[in-house]
Amino acid sequence: MTAQPLRFETIADGAGQRLDAFLAARISEASRARIRRGIDDGKAKVDGKICKASYRLHEGQSIVFLLPAPPATGPQPEPIPLSILYEDESLAIVDKPPGMVVHPAKGHWSGTLASALVHHFEQLSGHGGASRPGIVHRLDRDTSGAIIVAKTDRAHQRLAEQFKARTVRKEYLAIVSGRPDLDRDLIDYPIGNHPTHREKKALRADHASSREAQTFYEVEERLPGYALVKALPKTGRTHQIRLHLASIRCPVLCDKLYAGLSRLTVADCRTRCRRPQLAKDREADEVLLDRQALHAHRVSFAHPLSGKLIEVCAPIPNDIQQLLLILRQIDS
Repeated sequence: MTAQPLRFETIADGAGQRLDAFLAARISEASRARIRRGIDDGKAKVDGKICKASYRLHEGQSIVFLLPAPPATGPQPEPIPLSILYEDESLAIVDKPPGMVVHPAKGHWSGTLASALVHHFEQLSGHGGASRPGIVHRLDRDTSGAIIVAKTDRAHQRLAEQFKARTVRKEYLAIVSGRPDLDRDLIDYPIGNHPTHREKKALRADHASSREAQTFYEVEERLPGYALVKALPKTGRTHQIRLHLASIRCPVLCDKLYAGLSRLTVADCRTRCRRPQLAKDREADEVLLDRQALHAHRVSFAHPLSGKLIEVCAPIPNDIQQLLLILRQIDS
């Protein structure tokens, strides 16, 4: 049976509301995420025109919305290998490889971390919803490293409380293009939606979507044209480290969204560092890196049941290690 569109008319109390908030208040049987998915897929029309979730309504407008069907099941189990850094009866910490999406989303229904988790573990928390079994937090697709997985709802809830209270300590390593002026500093600037690019975020101090964001960074190693940086996010906004480092003119290397470069070749490196003989045993078109050079290196938190300090380190992946070896040749 085909779903019928829902129809609404805005009156005085709906004027000025965002479209997503208006619909969420009137469709009690659906989650905000499901409503937002329908809007993002172009299923909401105001006076006959497709509108974004942030559209502000006016009195007397007509809204037609086709509510998307709820996901039938969670992610399907897939025999994808996992590197387990820590595991007990309540949680696990996994070393996520680059290129892996954390949970199913548009365009990424298979090959996700969630599918690998369902296959590997007998029990996972359902606290985050059917599509996110055990997922307490997330990493961008091309960011590698440590990610916490909850096995029980109780553990999930207590871990989520720690993230909210900002007591989970996360340490990232990044190779950046350029070298920061300061050896260490705190970047403190709100982050909100990008005004024109749906996939990007932007530094925005005075906007409805803006939320406070702080990232402390420290230069671990300076290299001609590049630097190895340790980043400690105080908050957990989407793309926070990538955007904050780009704001000091040192974007994460090979960050397509914020650096404009999606891969680094031997020739690129030779040109940037003005060393024609750099890595002379390699072909000029050899790709040294084809994903953002960002790695969730270390995570520490209180165990959700015992309160004991848990600290786990994810080894630096091979692609970043190999690139560092080449960049260190510059001064040799």
